[in-house]
Amino acid sequence: MNEEKDMADARAILAGYRASIDNIDAALIHMLAERFRCTKAVGVLKAEHGLPPADPAREQQQIARLRQLANDAHLDPDFAEKFLNFVVREVIRHHEQIAASNGAAKAG
Repeated sequence: MNEEKDMADARAILAGYRASIDNIDAALIHMLAERFRCTKAVGVLKAEHGLPPADPAREQQQIARLRQLANDAHLDPDFAEKFLNFVVREVIRHHEQIAASNGAAKAG
């Protein structure tokens, strides 16, 4: 009987953790969507002014900043850097597409 109660308690605690994880995942998706909305605007601005899609100096500053934030938050800085690199690669890909479209629009 005690074992059944312990198992039921564990399931209830697990359900609570999972609900929090689901909420965090939803927040992350919304935050990424907002981030990409902003980076799209940056890509358009860069394309309109002939600026390159990538900014390696800015990327290095961001990596250093996020590694410090991760360290302060007790998150593995290597993981934070890998995550940022993934996001930055996607942003650059978007910027390259925007630049190519802008060039096509100017030629047309």
